[in-house]
Amino acid sequence: MGALWTNCIFLLVCCCGSGFGSPNKCDEVRKVFQLRQIGPSQLLPVSPRPGSDLQVCMSKNLTCCTKKMEEKYQVAARRDIQNLIQMSSTSLKFLISRNVAAFQETFEVLMRQAENHTIATLQESYRSMADQAAGPVRELFTDIGLFLLGSELSVDDLVQRFFDALFPLVYNHLINPGLSDISPGYAECVRSSSREVRPFGGAPGQLADQISRSGVSGKLLLQALHLGIEVINTTDHLQLSRECRRALLKMHYCPHCQGLTQSKPCMGYCLNVMRGCLASMAEIDAHWREFVRSLEGLSVRMQGPQDLEQVLLGVHTLLHDAVGQAQKNGPRLSAQVHKLCGPVSRKPAQSVSIQHSSSSRESIPLKGPIKVSGDSLAVRRRDFLNSLRHYRTYYGGLADQLCVSELVFGDGLSCWNGTDIVKSYTLRVVGNGIKAQSANPEVKVKEADPVINQIIDKLKHINQLLQGKSIPKLGSLDQIETGSGDAEGHYSGDCDDEDGCVGSGGGEVKRKVSRVSKMSPDVSGDHKHHHHYHHHPPVEDSEMEGRSRGLRLTGAIWVLILPCLHMLLAL
Repeated sequence: MGALWTNCIFLLVCCCGSGFGSPNKCDEVRKVFQLRQIGPSQLLPVSPRPGSDLQVCMSKNLTCCTKKMEEKYQVAARRDIQNLIQMSSTSLKFLISRNVAAFQETFEVLMRQAENHTIATLQESYRSMADQAAGPVRELFTDIGLFLLGSELSVDDLVQRFFDALFPLVYNHLINPGLSDISPGYAECVRSSSREVRPFGGAPGQLADQISRSGVSGKLLLQALHLGIEVINTTDHLQLSRECRRALLKMHYCPHCQGLTQSKPCMGYCLNVMRGCLASMAEIDAHWREFVRSLEGLSVRMQGPQDLEQVLLGVHTLLHDAVGQAQKNGPRLSAQVHKLCGPVSRKPAQSVSIQHSSSSRESIPLKGPIKVSGDSLAVRRRDFLNSLRHYRTYYGGLADQLCVSELVFGDGLSCWNGTDIVKSYTLRVVGNGIKAQSANPEVKVKEADPVINQIIDKLKHINQLLQGKSIPKLGSLDQIETGSGDAEGHYSGDCDDEDGCVGSGGGEVKRKVSRVSKMSPDVSGDHKHHHHYHHHPPVEDSEMEGRSRGLRLTGAIWVLILPCLHMLLAL
């Protein structure tokens, strides 16, 4: 009997003085809980307790977690992984957004340059009509600009409208000049006859064809890039499945319940969890790779006759030749107009002279043709695609990248396998994508996310358009481009009813789309090096193993103590 008492006293002393029995073990958990702003510290127990009410972080040992803490941990795990995904895509999104703005700016600069070239050419070669022709020229380039930036204007109509407005000026000043201008009514008849007498030959059709071919390519490039931003924003705010959320909780925060606040998941374990959670996202991989290849193919086709820069900066030459052809064919054109509109009707000379002097005073002298800057469309496209090529495997390698660069320790260190601290993960590691997840031991994946399927359909469609393939009409290009993603992503509350969290006051947690970073990352490098996070310093192997042994020892001690307690009660 004396020996039994001695053993009991020894075990009680050991229990109180070591392992998880000390309240201090929960102090570190409380510290991290507050530091990461996971929830109020009042949710933590004063000392380790049985965890029979826990849903995911279940253990035979005592725990520093409560059911409310587990719910908060699940929200934190989801938030952490979404922040990591958003950070990983920041440089890619910035690259595309910056170039959308750069291409639009280059288009606008080209418009101004081409407009100034054209007006300067008219002033040099056809000074008598240059001031009056400046208005139609500006209107032409305004319409072309609107077309390039997304308007559904008809290029044939806008080009023909310009040449129709130009013909009365050419007729009045070059073909049948007089002491005064032709009357407004006669000018309107000359304008109406333009399409029948064809004073400029094939120039209107040639210009419309050039603008259509090069402009559609430029327009398609912009809309494809907008869709690229939409894809990124959609995947940045993807809904995570219930199974994924529970797996993330188990991987990130269940070790905290056992006092292992500095543990990291094993590599194989992390890969299984992340490949399971991002299985739908991995399905985008093949279509994203094709998207990058298709943009490269479009860029090649935009050279030569379809080079928008060459087309726009060549308008002044085409117009000069077209007006020269009309002037050369003046007698024939004059006879045709006379036949359609009758003898020339002119304004009184006095009113014309006043108009001319007024026009001269209002006209703004233009400088000579502006030289094209070295940062041309072709150079911008080349530099952009060289940078984008680094991201062609982004969706296929995202899960692996997050594990390698952010979530796990280096090789040879003890790690968390979902239940304990071990030397290595021993379960099978599955591949990427939906099909591979059927054998995933950590996350059950049923099917692809429907939102991802919609994004894939849009990528398939834009890829066919970029490749110039004939496809069934799914709507206009503007319907493919739906902007830069939703303004807000809506997520469920702290956890689902099926998680046993009824009445926890979850509600909706709204997260705004993160804006594109103002900082300029090094877009020429691999994207995995563009972001860094601060971790708690890793603990030594001996400390990790000591904690694990302490937890197991605690369970064994309680088994030995129970007979002592029974004996005390019997007395």
